[in-house]
Amino acid sequence: MSHRAVARIAGVPLGSTTYYFASLDDLRAAAASALAQRWVRRMARAADAVREGTYDPAEAGRRIARAVLPGDRRAVLSEYEQLLAAARHPAVATVLREMRPAFVQVIDDLLIRTGWAGRVRSDVVLAVLDGAAVSALSEGRADVREFGAGLLAELLGTVGRS
Repeated sequence: MSHRAVARIAGVPLGSTTYYFASLDDLRAAAASALAQRWVRRMARAADAVREGTYDPAEAGRRIARAVLPGDRRAVLSEYEQLLAAARHPAVATVLREMRPAFVQVIDDLLIRTGWAGRVRSDVVLAVLDGAAVSALSEGRADVREFGAGLLAELLGTVGRS
């Protein structure tokens, strides 16, 4: 990544990127913030479409996974590549850490809507879906969402019995 490459892709003069972003870290952080905000908006729209009710573990897992994970495998891959890249760039990691409460809030809403609030923590749901996505992608599984939904349903079935 370079200011020159970003300017070329954005179709703006090189001076524009260096004027607004003093360093590549600033540019990366701004890009990460824009992406994370877009991900949260996508998740929130999907969550809004979930009707409130009492869902069994399989259906709750399916609805939550559909809201949290993008529908297209390439989109999931792109999103998780960006998340993993944060480990190399502290400015990006800071942005994503600051955005985490927004992700958790959407999952809190989904747990309320599906009747699972108070039985499992949102950060555990996010961790299960993140792990499922990375596993599914690395194993070449076709439907990342369904794999995540299955693991989440298994978790919900376990906590539902306690």
